[in-house]
Amino acid sequence: MKKQYAVFGLGSFGQSVAVTLQNLGCEVIAVDNDMDIIEEIANKVSYAMKADFGDPEVIRSLGTRNMDGVVVAVSENMEASVMATIVSKEIGVPYVLAKARDELHAKVLKKIGADSVIFPEEEMGKRTAKHLMSANFADWISLSSEYSIMEVAVPKNWIGKSLQQLDIRRNYGINVVGIKEDENVDVNPDPEEPLREKMVVILVGANEILERL
Repeated sequence: MKKQYAVFGLGSFGQSVAVTLQNLGCEVIAVDNDMDIIEEIANKVSYAMKADFGDPEVIRSLGTRNMDGVVVAVSENMEASVMATIVSKEIGVPYVLAKARDELHAKVLKKIGADSVIFPEEEMGKRTAKHLMSANFADWISLSSEYSIMEVAVPKNWIGKSLQQLDIRRNYGINVVGIKEDENVDVNPDPEEPLREKMVVILVGANEILERL
């Protein structure tokens, strides 16, 4: 059975989340009070509707209680953001992710039950800075304030050596969880296979170690 999500607020962030979830095989209900935006996204999601999601009855009428998750992607209208979050949790939505405009907004959202609060612009800024910091850097996903997953081009001094020879866990304090080459991803790489220049290694570890690497 396909997972079902509702996305409230269709700015650039909300639209990106809604369309990406749909492309990943989910059923997505996208809601905004701007008819032009609804018409633009209508053919890209399962269902798009113009409505005021700051109204509790609108959220209930959508069958939101049966969703796997809700994304409250509006931050400019704090009242609508808070109301959508409260009602979604009250009716039993298992996971609510909400976008915050500042720290105060984030604290309020957490207090009323949001399972996750994000600052998309801030996260993109951090990711961009990490891209600029290292020419070999491919991608970085934060798992917590202390640990992350990083994709990085094989360091020059690793080329031609196997994972077994490098003994990365013991020598670096991080773990290799996969290797990418072209479009292929191997999550069970051969520990005796020499690493090649065009490979990308997927690493998990403490942020301070990954940043040094």
